[in-house]
Amino acid sequence: MTIAQRLARWAQDLRYEELPARTVHEVKRRVIDSLATTLGAYHSEPAHIARAKALADSPPSTTAAASPAAATVWGTRRHAPVELATFANGTMVRYLDYNDTYLSLEPAHPSDNIPAAVAVAQAAGRTGRDALLGIVIGYEMQCRLCDAASLRAGGWDHVVYGALSSALLAGKLWGLSEAELVHALGLAGVCNIATRQTRTGQMSHWKACAFANAARNGVFAADLARRGMSGPHDIFEGPKGLIRQLNLPGLAEVALGGPEDFMIDRTYIKYWPAEYHSQSAIDACLQLRPRIVGRAIKSIHLKSFEAAVSIIGSEPEKRRPTSRETADHSLFYCMAAALLDGDVTLATFDERRLVDPQILDLMDKTTIVEDAELNRGYPKGIPNEVTITCTDGTTVTKRVDYPRGHAENPMTDDEVVAKFRRLAEGVIDGDTADRILEQAWNLERLADVTLLFAFDVRETRRP
Repeated sequence: MTIAQRLARWAQDLRYEELPARTVHEVKRRVIDSLATTLGAYHSEPAHIARAKALADSPPSTTAAASPAAATVWGTRRHAPVELATFANGTMVRYLDYNDTYLSLEPAHPSDNIPAAVAVAQAAGRTGRDALLGIVIGYEMQCRLCDAASLRAGGWDHVVYGALSSALLAGKLWGLSEAELVHALGLAGVCNIATRQTRTGQMSHWKACAFANAARNGVFAADLARRGMSGPHDIFEGPKGLIRQLNLPGLAEVALGGPEDFMIDRTYIKYWPAEYHSQSAIDACLQLRPRIVGRAIKSIHLKSFEAAVSIIGSEPEKRRPTSRETADHSLFYCMAAALLDGDVTLATFDERRLVDPQILDLMDKTTIVEDAELNRGYPKGIPNEVTITCTDGTTVTKRVDYPRGHAENPMTDDEVVAKFRRLAEGVIDGDTADRILEQAWNLERLADVTLLFAFDVRETRRP
């Protein structure tokens, strides 16, 4: 069997009844978390652009029923073609860089798969159970690929795997045969090779859109396959396939899990709205802050690991971010803000804060180095060690390996709900928030997932 055939057979055979109760519960937590990040990002410029594109040719209907080829644009009662709904909703989920994470040979945000699963479930007339199963498949496929081989090492972006995971889950929800699923993987894999320039230097709106676009294309590939379109054969192991062309030999051994070993259970919900490798540095700074109150800081020194230094701690642009997208990917900025403000929130990345002299001063006092010992602790943990030296000679040090939200230090259900309510405040009213939470916690009982994702948002966020 080819690799694509093995993956297709696994997806076709998997049934909702095989999912452990803890996995079902974890999916609900991730749906709530994704709706939270959607609401927090709802009035951002990329979200406006993505929704406008999705709804450009959509009639201003207020009906809840979607056509067979359409899905809800979240936070509205309007519908768009399934691929464009996937794109718009995925952009909103991802914009704040506050959705969940998985770290391995390749880091990723697997909840990026949720908009594709929801959109196709709607378009295919599937139930909440079906959507839930599709989400598990998306997480499983993406995270296992991340375990198998690093895209980042070759300058490719992690969203390459997202086109494949989205195609597989979409094909499952549309009821594709094993052969059709193989074609979907071929169609998704051959033409969605993204470079990592998305996450290099000063970052743009596209950081929020890159996976949403990959998922849009994965859904499109599955839709073509269900209509009879054949795709390139041997997409993984072929002479010009992904393994050889992108130098990913580990993909030859990729295998999907279950019934007691689903990857969603190993992923992490974010506690702070910043790139995941910064979470333990933020945590360490917040723990050190009470010990230096009233003292002037002379220097900040961070010992870290390769992935953090390479991605968010080495480029000159990370010392002077000019966009939110760059600031939330800057260890220098996130640490300085945590020490100054005692927290890292959405307001941390307001445009006026990017030029705050106090933040810039602390960034200039910060050094970041890669440490061999900390490299050994990654990706099981994200070990960051912060040392702060004050002008009076006081020196304090803190190392954090498992920040709040990590799989080894998970957020409680109450904390996930609190994050949702915090990001929903001023965006939707309290009754709508209550209804969303009730329906999300009962996702497997919904006959139509439209009920959960079609709701009204305020035109502007309340201050």
